[in-house]
Amino acid sequence: MDARELSGGKSRRTITHTKAAMFRAIAVIAILPVAIGIVTGTACSGTGPVTLTVSAAADLTYPFQELGKMFEEETGVRVSFNFGSTGQLARQVEQGAPVDLFAAASVSYIEDLDQKGMIVSDTRELYGRGFIVLWTSEDNALTVERLEDLAAPAVKRVAIANPDHAPYGIAARQALQSAGVWEQVKPKLVLGENVRQTLQYAETGNVDVAIVALSLAVMTEHGRWVPVAPELYSHIDQALAVVKGTRHEQEARAFAAFIDSTRGRPVMQRYGFVLPGEDITR
Repeated sequence: MDARELSGGKSRRTITHTKAAMFRAIAVIAILPVAIGIVTGTACSGTGPVTLTVSAAADLTYPFQELGKMFEEETGVRVSFNFGSTGQLARQVEQGAPVDLFAAASVSYIEDLDQKGMIVSDTRELYGRGFIVLWTSEDNALTVERLEDLAAPAVKRVAIANPDHAPYGIAARQALQSAGVWEQVKPKLVLGENVRQTLQYAETGNVDVAIVALSLAVMTEHGRWVPVAPELYSHIDQALAVVKGTRHEQEARAFAAFIDSTRGRPVMQRYGFVLPGEDITR
């Protein structure tokens, strides 16, 4: 993929990437029918219906809710989601929370859990790359088209996810630093516990601007957004893995495969993610 037309609110922009193999291709399409067949048999067995518990980064709220419904329709396995900050969710996994599958907004958290023996190592996979945008309410008279605009006196409050435990917050901080406005914007910052809460601050008028995930911005109906130049922040490469000790390993493996299947990939693409196996540029 050489370019993608991304649009949201009243803004539109083509993001072009330099060719590089971001991810290795994942051969899940061939195994998905087998995995779903196994799961369907499990769900229909005498043990009763299975509910899969998935802890997922907040930027996945909309695509994963959609994928969960599709997966349940196809397999009979219900998917219950716990959305939040990647760092906080990873801590819950370490503390033994009853989670079957963990989808993080940064591959580093999955690698860390693997080193600690908390996940099933052969299930560790990249599932997408995310992007950040500048979001303002359509009721806001401010014109914000680039990060440098955030330093203007008219901009009083700016929300980002807490970079201490939210990968999208880390990306926002990196972008502000790269743009040379971190010191000017820092006193204006309001930190969200996760990137979804960060967007809510702007939606409710509690801040003037929010730096949030593209996957959330595309679903807003009363806002304007513009992409932040991807070269200003590190790749937001996102990964998942089955949590070790789960009683539903087959079902968790099947849902992970479903995300990267011929049915799941179009959903993720629609929310602005670049997917495993795609040639992208930055």
